[in-house]
Amino acid sequence: MPAPAPAHPIGALTTYELAAYRRELEDALTVSGPSPGRDDLRRQLTAVLTEQESRAHIAASGQA
Repeated sequence: MPAPAPAHPIGALTTYELAAYRRELEDALTVSGPSPGRDDLRRQLTAVLTEQESRAHIAASGQA
C-alpha cells in the first residue's frame, strides 16, 4: 500500500500534517510481503524524521 505524496514539500507541512504523513508511511511499510516502492517509502520516512528532529532541535534551542 503506497502512501500518497504530501500536498506540499515536507518542510512546508504543519506539525500535524507531518505527523500524519509519518503515520501513513509507517503503516505502508508494515504491510507484509514484497512492496515495489518500499525503498521510496523508507527515503520519504527518513526525510520526515529528519524534518521532525530539526524542528525539535529548533524548539529546544528557543529559536524561531
